[in-house]
Amino acid sequence: MLNLNLNIKPRTEERLKKILDCADDQEIFAQNIIAWQIAELKKSILNIRLDIREFEDRYSMSAEDFYRRFEQSEADDTEDFIIWSGLYEMLCENERRLKGLE
Repeated sequence: MLNLNLNIKPRTEERLKKILDCADDQEIFAQNIIAWQIAELKKSILNIRLDIREFEDRYSMSAEDFYRRFEQSEADDTEDFIIWSGLYEMLCENERRLKGLE
């Protein structure tokens, strides 16, 4: 059994306890929370990839190649490149988080 210590406000704690008290099976409840987080990360990854694809098409370069060049200061600090690099970093972070949950 896992005993969680959450740093949440008293009202949030009270509401969460009410939800857990109503849950027929706390294991299923916890699994559903994890499944929801996985689904949200997958949606986010898909949307970020779609945004990144626009930059890849516009500049005829893969995101990986672009980011390597950007990190090595081989690409300008234009608005497009700053946005693209931020999207790529978000993609990597979300993929890392997803891998940890699956």
